[in-house]
This record gives sequence, C-alpha cells and structure tokens, in this order.
Amino acid sequence: MRTALLQSSGRPGSTVENLKALDDAAGRAAAEGAALLVAPEMFLTGYAIGDDVARLAEPADGDCADAIAELAHRHGVAIAYGYPERAAGVVHNSAQLISADGTRLANYRKTHLFGGFEREHFTPGEQPVVQAELNGLTVGIMICYDVEFPEPVRAHALAGTDLLLVPTANMHPFQFVAESLVPVRAWENQMYVAYANRAGQEGEFEFFGLSGLSGPDGVTRARAGRGEELLVADVDPALLAASREANPYLEDRRPGLYGSLA
Repeated sequence: MRTALLQSSGRPGSTVENLKALDDAAGRAAAEGAALLVAPEMFLTGYAIGDDVARLAEPADGDCADAIAELAHRHGVAIAYGYPERAAGVVHNSAQLISADGTRLANYRKTHLFGGFEREHFTPGEQPVVQAELNGLTVGIMICYDVEFPEPVRAHALAGTDLLLVPTANMHPFQFVAESLVPVRAWENQMYVAYANRAGQEGEFEFFGLSGLSGPDGVTRARAGRGEELLVADVDPALLAASREANPYLEDRRPGLYGSLA
C-alpha cells in the first residue's frame, strides 16, 4: 500500500488554511498512487496555539471531520490527521483515520502527554490500542511521544498491527527519536511505522521534520529532510510476512518472566 506522509506545520491557528493544505496534499498523494495520507500531530489547528487549543477543538464527528471526509472521498485517498478533540467536557490530543470513501474508521486519543504545554491543555486518553482495517492491512494509531514507550507499541504488535501511524510534533533536540528509535520500534515489533512530523519554528518549538516510513527489517524506506515535504513510500505485505517469519520475536517471548513490568 503506497503511503504518503505530509511533513508540514500548516498555518497554526487556521483550520480553513490547514484544510486547504490537506486538500492539496491529498491531491498530490493521489497523483503519486498513494492509498493513504498521514498528516502530523495537531495538523488541523496547529500545535503551539496556546488557549486556541480549547477554542478550536471539535468533536470527532465535527464540521472539519466532515470536510476531511469529503476531500478524502473526492481524491480517493484515506487520511489520518491530528486535531484537538472535544469530548465530555475535556479536550484530547487526538488523531483520526478516515477512509477513501469518507468513512470515519478510527479515532485515537494520545495516552502519554509530553511536557507542561500538553498537560495544561489536554486530558490523556485511556485506550492504548486503536486499530482499523485498511486495504487488507491492520492499521494502528499512536501520537508522537506514545511511540517512545515500548509497552504500547508491543501491545499493538500483539494485537496484530501491521502499520502503525504516528502523527508527530517532535522538536529539537530529540532528532534521535526519528533517526534511531522509530526504526528500532519497527524492527523489534515487526511492523511498519509511519512517522509524520511537523517542520519549522512554531512558537517556542522548533520542529525538526525527518519524517519517515520504517519497515520491519529496521530500514527506513524513505526519509524527509527538515523542511516541508510530501514523502511517498510503499508498505509491502510480502516483506512484512517474510520478516516476521525470519524474526519471530513475538513467538519467542516469555511473558511469564515479565510480570514485574506491569
């Protein structure tokens, strides 16, 4: 399945402009033969937007979700995107996956909040594994800091995730996460990991880009630079199956020894 990763910070504070950017990216992704477009964490509104997080938050089935469903259907590309979700009187840092026919397939709420900014503006989610079926693959969703914890990624592996989508807002000086940690997560859990980061200066944060699609062999199939970019690479089910057969980490586990981890 050809997968496109949008590396961009869009226009912080403007959902109208960010929807336009997503529309443009979906058109370019479709022209490249992609079946899926992954946009960064909080792409819909911007990340470093202070109290506008609460003002711009909307339900998972809100107006912007409807607009993204329409453009996904128009371009024939599934879209995963980050946004602030208002639900039950609180705001979550969320990511939603919408199919190429405009169906909302999955909605994930970030479970591991990073730093004072996120803890001030968001309530953490409580469901670590959120999945959907897309083009014959089991697709899971995490957000940025979540992937830096081995336990939830392993939970996805045990639940059968083939492709883990990670909308991200990672900043200097944590480049090693993109360069080293993410490919290792893909290898040790025998899955593909699509890591789509923001890029450039935004408020107090300097996002470093370096988005990439890493495979179950630990090889990053495509890597973006530091600026805005649309990255396209393939998720190959045959490679996934062969790699899992050659590297049976999940079968060789000894869960009885790991009780202290919980």
